[in-house]
Amino acid sequence: MTEAEPGAGSPSGRGASLPHPTPQERTRQGKDARALCPRSSHAEFTPPPDRPDPVSLLERQATTRVPELVPIRYGRMLVSPFTFFRGAALIMASDLDSTPRSGLTAQICGDAHLSNFGLFASPERSLMFDVNDFDETLPGPWEWDLKRLAASAVIAARDREFTAKEASGAALAVGTAYRQEMARLAGQSTLDVWYSSIDVAQLLADLDATAGATRSKADRRMAERTSKIMTKARTRDSLQALDKLTTVVDGRRRIISDPPLIVPADELFSPLESDAISESFHRLVRGYRRSLQTDRRHLLEQFEFVELARKVVGVGSVGTRAWILLFLGRDNDDPLFLQAKEAEASVLEEFVGRSTYANHGERVVAGQHLMQAASDIFLGWQQVASPDGVTRDFYVRQLRDWKGSFEVENSIPQGLTKYVAVCGQALARAHARSGDRIAIASYLGSGPVFDRALATFAERYADQNERDYEALKQAQASGRIQVESGL
Repeated sequence: MTEAEPGAGSPSGRGASLPHPTPQERTRQGKDARALCPRSSHAEFTPPPDRPDPVSLLERQATTRVPELVPIRYGRMLVSPFTFFRGAALIMASDLDSTPRSGLTAQICGDAHLSNFGLFASPERSLMFDVNDFDETLPGPWEWDLKRLAASAVIAARDREFTAKEASGAALAVGTAYRQEMARLAGQSTLDVWYSSIDVAQLLADLDATAGATRSKADRRMAERTSKIMTKARTRDSLQALDKLTTVVDGRRRIISDPPLIVPADELFSPLESDAISESFHRLVRGYRRSLQTDRRHLLEQFEFVELARKVVGVGSVGTRAWILLFLGRDNDDPLFLQAKEAEASVLEEFVGRSTYANHGERVVAGQHLMQAASDIFLGWQQVASPDGVTRDFYVRQLRDWKGSFEVENSIPQGLTKYVAVCGQALARAHARSGDRIAIASYLGSGPVFDRALATFAERYADQNERDYEALKQAQASGRIQVESGL
């Protein structure tokens, strides 16, 4: 029996006879793709004359969002070109649609910038590093994720005022790490690839060993900062959120109001509306439980749903409906915080096709399970009817579970390059779980042709991102958009 070809992000292939090409045939597929889309062509990026106005794309997204929160989104995007980029997934998806495609697909993140990778706890309570944002996930061209990651590396380097060589080197590191990791995975068995993960403890051990061998202050700083990030991540859990987000009122835990960032439901709506939305979220919780494994459903049922509040999250997500739900177990000091986040259509849909899932919450959850080495035990989905009469899709996960992230704003050149390389490795593993790793590795080859093209693209796109950032600033100056800064 030959090894089965991955399903490239399809839900299950139910009722279909899946092809089973040999490794040699898959290798040939990758090499044939080079003829149709040369690796060097990925350097191309020239904005077409009819390129959509970037501000108009952002305004289009705003039409489905909470109106009073949209100015906060613009304010967060206007902090720097890097924060603008974080909110510009739709803009870049529109741009990528006109770039060369290899023809090979995988389940992709759709928003694979530097800040969407990080630390989290596995169900076995070990720290892992992986992609951690899947709002835009869909099957699509694997190179789109890589181009977004490389562009974010250059934009972050410029934000830190690194040299042009250092910025280009960071983008080059993304491609090199991805290519080498994909080649390694192509030689592994299917189960070994599926079980593969990035163990943060081992990553720290490698950094310590490097620092000891080189006696470099920069290497030692990277090891020490990684250790601090790990230590901090282990404190970010429901107990920490309990102290920060709640207080005891008349003997009962309540979420602290901090408008406009955190607002309990009973402050957002009239008493009648508040009761209605509370009941709708009780229904959401009951329905959401059915999307969990049996053992995790049993665990959730040991907690009592107490209160919910709207919470502003992220940069690009600001304005979508995100709620935090407080549950209590045995007593007031036994909390569980869940986040229910609205899932809209992926920004990729108009360019790669509609999702096969009717519920976008399920799309997000399915994509996350497919791409991540391990996922939150409470990850699930459901729909809820809002007070405005609109039924919306949501996915649910823990608010905090040992989450940590690299501080791009305080990075040094060596640290950024090392970090983006680890992101490239994580992305390769995520794509290898759903895409044809042998064909992709064959397409990339053993030399730096693709890496160099990717770095060139990243620099060109960083230039475009700066122009788009200026366009948003001009929209603010002209009064076209309303901006609320500092939140």
